[in-house]
Amino acid sequence: MAIPFVLIATITVLDVYTGRDVQLGPLLVIAPALTASLAGTRLTALAGALAVAAQVFIAVSLGGLTTPNRMAQIIALTVLSALVVLMRFVRERRDRALSRARSVAETAQRVLLRPPPRRIGPLRVAWLYMSAQDEAEIGGDLFAFARGEHAATRVVIGDVRGNGLAAIGEASLVLGAFREGAHRYATLPGLVTALEDSVSRNLEDVADTERDPGEHFITCLVLEIPDNAPKTAEMINCGHPPPLLVHDQQVAVLHARQPLPPLGVCERPIEDDHTDPFAFACGDMLVLYTDGVIEARSPSGAFYPLVERIASFPANSPDTLLHHIHRDLLTHVGGHPADDAALLVIERTPSHRPHLTSHPIGHHRRQFNGQPPPPGR
Repeated sequence: MAIPFVLIATITVLDVYTGRDVQLGPLLVIAPALTASLAGTRLTALAGALAVAAQVFIAVSLGGLTTPNRMAQIIALTVLSALVVLMRFVRERRDRALSRARSVAETAQRVLLRPPPRRIGPLRVAWLYMSAQDEAEIGGDLFAFARGEHAATRVVIGDVRGNGLAAIGEASLVLGAFREGAHRYATLPGLVTALEDSVSRNLEDVADTERDPGEHFITCLVLEIPDNAPKTAEMINCGHPPPLLVHDQQVAVLHARQPLPPLGVCERPIEDDHTDPFAFACGDMLVLYTDGVIEARSPSGAFYPLVERIASFPANSPDTLLHHIHRDLLTHVGGHPADDAALLVIERTPSHRPHLTSHPIGHHRRQFNGQPPPPGR
């Protein structure tokens, strides 16, 4: 901040010292221009005023205040300084408006994608969200947790066809239906049927059909994990990438035996026995993800091998595993993924805590809980 004012003093002294043969006064315009890039309107105006005053001082010191050349220099410096101050003022107003708009957008996005709890029942949770669009914290990927009426945790993870801010409306539709129905429906098929009904009725109202007139649908995976370890967990897969089960450092892909089409493709009732049960013992981890993870390409065009990479990582805790995946994914892509990407790591623990402990969401396009994110974009 001191550089522009040091420049004014330096140019003034040098110009007076060199006399009339060399005129350095026109260089004083650098001071207000440089201040405008570093400070606000008031300091820019101060730098401009001091620059004009220095030009007048130089003219008086050299005995040529009323000469046409000196008068032209003073007038030109005054006009240029005024224009710089005006541009700085306009930019400040625009920055304030943009800051208010960004604050409203961030608040709305945090309300939509509520931070999952770090602990829910006997489960420990770590999560990661990367939006493909700049200045957006969320996009077309979604996930949420809820407690059912009985001793179980229900989880949904999904992916809207499309990405970025244009897909937020469709993501909000599924999230709202899940949060409303998770505690109302006793069975998992009943909950998925409610999600399908809500999407079928309201998808056209929230979908961005003007920019994207094609078919709109949402892939999703809904799970129910009972608190008691001996009981099997259940899932219903509606066209979503299958979850991964990490057991004793071995990774198993949980393919659905009875997969369903994505939400919004066709209305259909779901039978009460239409679930895929699987064992989820203490110490096991579930890795849920969207296709933005497995379809992330390296500079050579290779997809990210999630299953192989997880098998090579230490799985001491959800945070540790997620940290390794996150860092490795960014290294594989060589930057930031081109599509929205979401990851959930859920571990069953022997202890049971009925309360929820939420983890506040940060003000970053890349959201990460647990250990601090690695450096990089």
